[in-house]
Parts: sequence; structure tokens; C-alpha cells
Amino acid sequence: MRIPASSRLLIAGATAAAVLWSGGNAYADLDGDRATTPAPGASGDAHGHDVSATVSRIKVTQVSGPTGGKRGSLSSTDVNWTPPPCWYEPVLTSAQLKALAETNGLGHVSPHTSWGGEKLWTDHYRDGKDAYNFKDGSLDTVKGYEDYNTGKDGYFWRGVAPDPAHPASWDCERVMFWQNAGDIPAVPNAPTAKTLAEYAYDKVEVPGTEIELKPAARSTVNAPTWVWLDKGTFQEVEVRAELPNTNLWARTTAKPVALHLEPGTADADTFPASGDCGINEDGSIGTPYRTGDAGTTPPCGISYRRATGGDPYELKASVTWRITWEGTGGAGGTLPNGTFETTRPMNVQEIQSVNR
Repeated sequence: MRIPASSRLLIAGATAAAVLWSGGNAYADLDGDRATTPAPGASGDAHGHDVSATVSRIKVTQVSGPTGGKRGSLSSTDVNWTPPPCWYEPVLTSAQLKALAETNGLGHVSPHTSWGGEKLWTDHYRDGKDAYNFKDGSLDTVKGYEDYNTGKDGYFWRGVAPDPAHPASWDCERVMFWQNAGDIPAVPNAPTAKTLAEYAYDKVEVPGTEIELKPAARSTVNAPTWVWLDKGTFQEVEVRAELPNTNLWARTTAKPVALHLEPGTADADTFPASGDCGINEDGSIGTPYRTGDAGTTPPCGISYRRATGGDPYELKASVTWRITWEGTGGAGGTLPNGTFETTRPMNVQEIQSVNR
């Protein structure tokens, strides 16, 4: 394919990339078998407006759940599930793009490619010069813009990739493009309510798993150790995510459904045998030990058959959280369950004793 010599040209894509132009400076940050020319400080700035290609503008706020104490992020029980590697977002208004182009001329036009030098920006976004996306062995023409679309109501959109090293982050390599206000672009990897819900998954913070034990200090071989969590310790955690200037939103809710115990050794029994202690109707887990319970089997607990010989056993207690979401236009569904785990050292002695 012959490319007009008068055009300022960007070629970028998932399989090959290059930058051709007749003036200014261009930086293409590429990997693998692609030429790599990092762009120094390529995040850019347009009068304080962040144009980083790795930072999303999705706003996440906690609606309900713990606000203090020890908290942590969930780990998905589905090892094959990951949040979206990239999507498109509205980045700049006409005025903001003009300020970026004519002030410092440095910033990303896609997650892996940045332009440095005013000429590249003004050629494409002010003077109507075409650019070209190169993907899957072919060139797609990207029509240029006149005067940054000044006077039009809308935004320039660009791909966002929180982890640019992820192979699928190359799926959002369209050169930054215009979209009228109120419209979501009809392109692959355009954001949806589910995109926001999945993004918020990693932002959910749940309370630490501080279990109660009896006996608390030292267990005895073949004597059950009772495990419980008081009611009210675990409540639903709900976060709201919204992408500004799109009317897209989602609520992601994590609900505790079970406590799982792993004794840290094969020489132990769990109660119940599965190690999964369900949550009671009042929100508690298990039953607190009371005087007179000695010799009985706890609804949630553990019994060690061998004493520790020096180093304590590592009792792992993890709470499973069921994840659901709802969002724009009545959309909704489920996401993989999440877990939050804590470890507690357990010393076990040989002497038989009775819990009092």
C-alpha cells in the first residue's frame, strides 16, 4: 500500500508498529519483536488533566461495609479470571487537547504509543492530516480533525491499559478518537457497566478474618478447638463505580457466605469435615465456646492429632465472598467468588486436657 508522503503517519497495532512522519518527534513504546523507543515522561498534561494511559478515570466509592480496622483486597477463586486488560475512556475535551498539543505536545495516543513534538499533534488533530492504524497485516485510515473539533460537544477517547505488559492490552491501540457527548463508541473494548463492575472487583476491601478460638493460647492433641466469628463482624461490602461523561455506572457487592479452615497439617480433622463453616442467620459463623461444651463436637472447629514439634502449625482461615453486580440499563450478574485469608500460628501439646 502506498502512503502519501505528505501525510504524518502513525502505524500502531498488536502485531507490528512504527512511526513515520516528516517533522517533530514521535515515540513508540513497543515490546517483543517490535522496536522499542520509550517516551520520556510520556504521561503528558493538559492544564492539570491526567492523560496517562495506565490510569483509569473510573471513580470507585464505597457505599457500605467497614471503614476502619484491618482490611484487604479479595483474591478470585477462579484462577483464570482477571479484570479487563484494556478499554476505552473519554480523555480530553477539544480545549484540553488543544492545550496539550500546543503547550508541550507530549502524551499517549494509545496505551503503548505516545507522541512527542507539537507537529504530530497539530498535523492530525488541528490540520486534518490522516493517521493510520496498522493491525493484523492491514492499514486502517484514521481521518484527521479540523481545529481539534472546537465548538463540538464531545470528547476524545483513548485506550486505557492498567497493565501495559498484559498481551491483551494491545487490543485498545486505536489512535485517540472523537466521540459525541452522550454516546459510547461502537468499537471493540468500549466500556460497559460490566467493565466497571469488573474494574471495581479489585477495589473491594473486606475486613480481616480475625477468628475467635477456644482454647486461644494452646490446643491439645485430640481435643477440639472451637472457632467462631461474632455476628456483625462481617457485613456486605458494596462499591459503586462510574465513568465520568458516559452515564455508565455499576454497583459491585461482596456478601460473606462461608469461613473455610485449613489446619496446616494432614494430622488434623476439621468440623465440619469439609472445613467450610456456613454463616448463621444472624451473621455469625460457628458458635462461641461455653462452659460445659468440653467433649462435644463444635459446629465450626478443628482437632489436631499430633503435637507440634517446635514450629507451630499455620491455621489458615479464609472467608468466601459472593460477588454480584448491577449497573446501567438494568444490567447485572455475578462475578467469581472472592476470598480473603489470614494465618494464625497454632501450638498443640500432648497433654490431654478439658476446655473450661
